[in-house]
Amino acid sequence: MTSPSLQPGRGIFRRKPIDTITEDTGGGGLQKSLGLWQLTAIGVGGIIGAGIFSLAGAVANEKAGPAVLISFLIAGIASAAAAFSYAEFAGMIPKAGSAYTYGYAVLGEVVGWLIGWDLLLEYTAIVAVVAIGISGYFNELVGFIGLDLPAWMMGAPGTENGAAPPGSYKINLFAALLCLLIAFILNQGMKSAARFETFLVYLKVGVVLLVIVVGAFHIDAGNYNPFFPYGISGAFAGAATVFFAVFGYDAMSTAAEESKDAQRHMPKAIMYSLGISMVLYVLACLVLTGMIPFQQISSESAFASAFSDVGLPVLGAIIAIGAILGILTVLFTFMMGVTRVGYAMSRDGLLPKWFAKTHPVRKVPSRFTWLIGIASALIAGLLPIGEAAELTNIGILLAFVIVCAAVIVLRYKRPDLPRGFKCPGMPIVPIIGIVFSIWLVTFLAPETWLRFAAWFAIGLVIYFAYGYRKSKLNEANADSSEQ
Repeated sequence: MTSPSLQPGRGIFRRKPIDTITEDTGGGGLQKSLGLWQLTAIGVGGIIGAGIFSLAGAVANEKAGPAVLISFLIAGIASAAAAFSYAEFAGMIPKAGSAYTYGYAVLGEVVGWLIGWDLLLEYTAIVAVVAIGISGYFNELVGFIGLDLPAWMMGAPGTENGAAPPGSYKINLFAALLCLLIAFILNQGMKSAARFETFLVYLKVGVVLLVIVVGAFHIDAGNYNPFFPYGISGAFAGAATVFFAVFGYDAMSTAAEESKDAQRHMPKAIMYSLGISMVLYVLACLVLTGMIPFQQISSESAFASAFSDVGLPVLGAIIAIGAILGILTVLFTFMMGVTRVGYAMSRDGLLPKWFAKTHPVRKVPSRFTWLIGIASALIAGLLPIGEAAELTNIGILLAFVIVCAAVIVLRYKRPDLPRGFKCPGMPIVPIIGIVFSIWLVTFLAPETWLRFAAWFAIGLVIYFAYGYRKSKLNEANADSSEQ
């Protein structure tokens, strides 16, 4: 029975009753095939990637210097506060959609729609940004082995690597093809795709450990001075930039319906993946900024270039190969996440139900997967990494605010609901997540706000023109009114 304090309601704030949320298989259903360590691997795969291999170098060089370590710790604290909230929801609502589903169930349909619509853009942009980051290592590797590839395929318009004769076309072909490759892998079925992901996660962690162990012998303590070359504010500005490198568990939580035992395994996988990743981030940042002066750190292929600079070019090439293979896991996690959010929204009627149809054998939302694969390929192929990155972060921070607020509301309005995991320090920890997330948003550029507002405006038009009328809850309310 639904608690009187949290009635489903009507209008744009109608809610999906948590008591009746079941694993709806209206589109064919998703296959349960993921265990605890596969879920953890997907989480680690989503968290560790461009943050170490690309973003750490860019932030150290341009914003924080050696204090990039502090940037990651600040972002990690904010992320951990939100992770506890995600863990409570994941153990309570084992359903595809993550923040979209949580917001829909607790705060209402229009809130769920806005979060879902937001995540469609954010996750797709992250896939593109990471693909562009991988292409930087690919270019480094190509230069090392002496291949001379055509300039038109080496980078997006307006980038140095994309320099080409006037009047010719330019595209980051490698990044675009990577996006399509991940879409193909995801369409082979979650069981097969998860095996591929787990293998690459082990490989990636091995490369990071190699970087840490070998790099530790080349640290010059003098490179840590000054530790705050851009001031304390530089470390905070860096935290806002690297924030998307310390989540990934949220995208992993979209796979709840594909977990063999979501209520037990999802909370553990969220906490394990964040803990493992933060330890590796801290150690890697210490090594990177200790090996060479922060002014010399490459913004695109930080570790490969750093090892080349200290006289280990072969190791730099090995790291470049490992980075290319390892960062693929980030593409996998976030493309999986965005397709599951889209699948859940379509299944609920907020987007055309055509997208919610799953493959009859492989049980994956193949239509939405190919749509996202093509969209991310276009972004990765045609936009420089800076412009693509500006599409991320702000929406994820907003999703964190919504999830942290929703877990507080639900704890006090529905204390009777069974919870496989409880967020500690209620309500202080979720409030920390809210405050940190809002604070980090203030460091983002005004252009980011404008793009975000434009995307939200488009989303509201689509919701009122289509989603509100086609929503399953609207149909249910109409049926109850006729009876």
